[in-house]
Amino acid sequence: MQKILVCDDDKQIVEAIDIYLTGEGFEVIKAYDGLEALELLKTNEVNLMIVDVMMPGLDGIRTTLKVRETSSIPIIILSAKSEDSDKILGLNIGADDYITKPFNPLELVARVKSQLRRYTQLGNMNTQTDSRVYKCGGLQINDENKEVFVDGELIKLTPIEYNILLLLVKNAGKVFSIDQIYEEIWNEEAIGADNTVAVHIRHIREKIEINPREPRYLKVVWGVGYKIEKQ
Repeated sequence: MQKILVCDDDKQIVEAIDIYLTGEGFEVIKAYDGLEALELLKTNEVNLMIVDVMMPGLDGIRTTLKVRETSSIPIIILSAKSEDSDKILGLNIGADDYITKPFNPLELVARVKSQLRRYTQLGNMNTQTDSRVYKCGGLQINDENKEVFVDGELIKLTPIEYNILLLLVKNAGKVFSIDQIYEEIWNEEAIGADNTVAVHIRHIREKIEINPREPRYLKVVWGVGYKIEKQ
């Protein structure tokens, strides 16, 4: 049974998370401040940690820093909508993911499972240096086998979806306009291509993102086009 350490000074939130994670077969260890969480980590073999940013005493950012001194377990940060700078800081200093309060418990469970898959399985995948393997965070494309993995889980794409995603991942950070995507993939002049490309982009998001409305990988640059966010 995998153990999840949940740390938040709001006991109701901890109890709610406990109910959902326990229902999915996880063992939940509860902490209500950063110092308590660090002590529990010393005496328990924890597989993943969920930590709130805003806590009295040792906050989530400093707790994450301390954990990263000795452990590489996945860490998911909980933060309020007004704490965007803290979310970014948390990711920069070692957190693996974040979720915004108020959150959908089912989304949190999905993110927990995603991080655990990535942590336990990605290391067992083919990690050889290969010019035909492209990685961007937890997103990996093996162009030799035409396979796409997200956090260690095989994702099934249509040929067109695959080719669009490959184009964007190979050029992570670069913005492609709709016309550029269409001409690259369909090899013909883009005339009225907006809907065609947009539908395929939506389908790709639904398959590779936990929450397509808040995509981690496939981002829209309004008025310009689409890109894969560098991780």
